[in-house]
Amino acid sequence: MNLPRTSGVHLHPTSLPSGRLGPEAFAWIDWLAAAGQTWWQMLPLTPPDEHGSPYKSASAFAASPALLADPSAPVSDAERAAFREKAADWIGDWVAFAGEDALDDQVRFDREWAELRRYAADRGVRLIGDVPIYVAPESADELAHPEIFKPGFVAGVPPDAFTEDGQLWGNPVYDWPALQQRGYSWWIARLRRIFELFDLVRIDHFRAFTAYWAVPEDSPVASAGSWKRGPGAAPLLAARAVLGELPVIAEDLGVITPPVKRMRESLGLPGMAVLQFGFTPSERHTQHVPAYHEENQVVYTGTHDNDTIRGWYDGLGPASLALVEESLREHGIVEDEPHWAMIRLAFASKARLAMIQAQDILGLGNEGRMNQPGTAGGWGWRLDELPSEDLARRLRAATEAADRLA
Repeated sequence: MNLPRTSGVHLHPTSLPSGRLGPEAFAWIDWLAAAGQTWWQMLPLTPPDEHGSPYKSASAFAASPALLADPSAPVSDAERAAFREKAADWIGDWVAFAGEDALDDQVRFDREWAELRRYAADRGVRLIGDVPIYVAPESADELAHPEIFKPGFVAGVPPDAFTEDGQLWGNPVYDWPALQQRGYSWWIARLRRIFELFDLVRIDHFRAFTAYWAVPEDSPVASAGSWKRGPGAAPLLAARAVLGELPVIAEDLGVITPPVKRMRESLGLPGMAVLQFGFTPSERHTQHVPAYHEENQVVYTGTHDNDTIRGWYDGLGPASLALVEESLREHGIVEDEPHWAMIRLAFASKARLAMIQAQDILGLGNEGRMNQPGTAGGWGWRLDELPSEDLARRLRAATEAADRLA
């Protein structure tokens, strides 16, 4: 996949002032176009859990009805029949789980989404979605297809920079041999659905295709888990054979081994770099250090799991701060505000695609953080109003100076 040299902004629809689609989503697209941005990235659109997390959804396929601008819009029998035919791979499972009214909500969503996506395309804005690697426990997917999940284990990650005991996600893990016997049909259906909605998608926790962290289901901490061998590229190759070229960003963060990198490169998929991870004095040779960025990569100022740039910068120690200042000098970046300095540093990257958080345009501190990994809260950050026209002009100027205007 050959991405053009462009940039975009990450903002989930629930962070719009209304928290849903409708007039503000269209106005946000207008703002992105005015700011010279080519991409709008968001979190998964699936129904969130009780804590608001869309990464532990009751469905890997259905859209959240809470996003609907008009949840009472009429739906015709013809629309229902057409949607059942189009979504035959999954809509029956979702209706059995969520009730007959759930079909109408999905018809409404697809109608609203199609209009929004056309509007974005007409203004040169393309959409990036997100595919969580796992499904939620007791989800529609697990209940309808227990044969594709491995009993006795749940998902997580080992101890990392976020948590001392690792992260115990609790999601069911896949029985990859069982999926292979079925031609990876469930994964093909899942990717078909997401490609219907987005121009480009990020597969979260991509490294699990190579090896995944499996935790005994009765363990209270993730550190009790162990690495298990994954299926490699086979599910994605099966999907490519059916769906064509895969417009995918591989989220290759965390414990990345040479086999993970080889698999990503063999598929031609761009990986990720996160600027906030690029200035750790003890880790000077990672993919996140600006000097090691690659063209076939997507650079982020931070992700939904990170602090905002302002919050991160304010907490830097002297050694990390010195590395930041050195990198800014090397790129000739002079800014009074650190969040704008880091935006411009991301734009200066070799990576063809640069993505920034909406919170970083506004210069928000910790109060703008979307999620705190390893905790049950978060996910509730919301704009009071859309960013100003002055900020759009400033972002457009930075985009043009970095040769990222489409």
